[in-house]
Amino acid sequence: MTPTPHGEGKTVTAIGLAMGLHRLGRRSTVCLRQPSLGPTFGLKGGAAGSGRTRLEPFEEINLGLTGDIEAVTAAHNLLSAMTDNQLYHSNSVKLDPGQVVWPRALDTEDRSLRSIETRPERGAGSLPRKSSFLITPASEVMSIHGLAEEYADLKRRLGRIVVGFTTAGVPVRADDLSAAGAMAALLRRSLEPNLVQTSEGTPAIVHGGPFGNLSHGTASRISIELGRATSEFCVVEVGFSTELGLEKFVDIVARAARFHASVAVIVVTARAVRYHGTPKPGNTDPPPSDPLAAGLENLEQHIANIRAFRLLPIVALNRFEGDPEKDLEAIANFCRERAVPCALSTARDQGGVGAEQLARAVIEAASSSKKSEPIYGVDDTLPNILSTLTTRLYGGDAVELLPGASADLERLTSYREARGPICVAKTPLSLSDDPKRLGRPRGFTIRVQRFARASGAEFTLAYLGTVTAMPGLPEHPAAERIDLTADGRITGLS
Repeated sequence: MTPTPHGEGKTVTAIGLAMGLHRLGRRSTVCLRQPSLGPTFGLKGGAAGSGRTRLEPFEEINLGLTGDIEAVTAAHNLLSAMTDNQLYHSNSVKLDPGQVVWPRALDTEDRSLRSIETRPERGAGSLPRKSSFLITPASEVMSIHGLAEEYADLKRRLGRIVVGFTTAGVPVRADDLSAAGAMAALLRRSLEPNLVQTSEGTPAIVHGGPFGNLSHGTASRISIELGRATSEFCVVEVGFSTELGLEKFVDIVARAARFHASVAVIVVTARAVRYHGTPKPGNTDPPPSDPLAAGLENLEQHIANIRAFRLLPIVALNRFEGDPEKDLEAIANFCRERAVPCALSTARDQGGVGAEQLARAVIEAASSSKKSEPIYGVDDTLPNILSTLTTRLYGGDAVELLPGASADLERLTSYREARGPICVAKTPLSLSDDPKRLGRPRGFTIRVQRFARASGAEFTLAYLGTVTAMPGLPEHPAAERIDLTADGRITGLS
């Protein structure tokens, strides 16, 4: 469901489900993204599980593992350097310095780098130029890394990246700078999936790291295909809730790789249900008489969303210490009334045994032979696709293209790349594009700030609301709790 800012235990549930399936004698693998150092040192902490349900080696996975994200960062910034080098020297491709769109990347949350100015010390391109940094999981190189089929496909996709435009409005691509080969060389080893294990020895593949609100939000296509080929059940954690994570998994990842999902599990907590039923400061909506019932409307939208993709929904009720029994019972009754299986999960505290109930529900649902189906046709127009997502998944009424988005659409049309699929960049904290609108908002209009074509990833980004590609650290980041002891142990990771 739509999470709270601290998350609802989606990674724990994915790992626990794989362990629960294994305990029931079913060959299973869980596919997860490589944790980004941004959230690890920021608000949410690590992304390798918790308690008795986590990945091993835990510290290494949370702090970089094999260096895949670092390789993506290096490849991204190599293209940035080669772009500026083209301006500095001959500029044989006629790149307009005022129309360079390729930023720089860093896997750290640093709001001070959202806008920068570059200035070569001399040469033809010595005038200052506006630029920016984004966090590496939002890089198109990360998206390409996650969607590439093999080495040749990787290099082809990298070559299609648009770094800017000529004064005539013609796209300048990485291939025009002869950059794709070197970028692919940097990514060669990182294209190999990383096999690790859960705390109970169940296979786990950690590979790729695209964010769910700024990119397509799943482990790599290669890792999922490996998990499917070697397991009876391949559990894939997708980024954030159904209108972001599931939508992108079905409409982008599964479509590109030509496979289908069989079952969809919604991670629900009593904490999140109450959170979405309680108006927050700045929200002008009248307070509900029953916060729990109001919060359950959010869950109802996610159930409907899963069914829109032709899948059977299953609710994993992730129990937190101190959850009131009456809240858990109310959520279970709500699901029962809608013919949705609801399984209590205590995997964090009990390991695989705490997810056996969920695993049984998944096994039963998988026997129905359901297959996910995209919610829109890839050849539809960008405004029509956004209208479909808004009305069917978000619960909104309409889509408004702001002036910047209209100009972007005109430019994309001029070089024949105004097409889907769409990768929506928006807040994960609301079904709408406003993080303050909790629960199940209605009667709203989605406002598109801008479009950007990720030509190598082969999707179009639509930026909604105030989402930023470079997050900032909270007042007290998780980094303040992380330490290294005198005997070399890392502490404070969660």
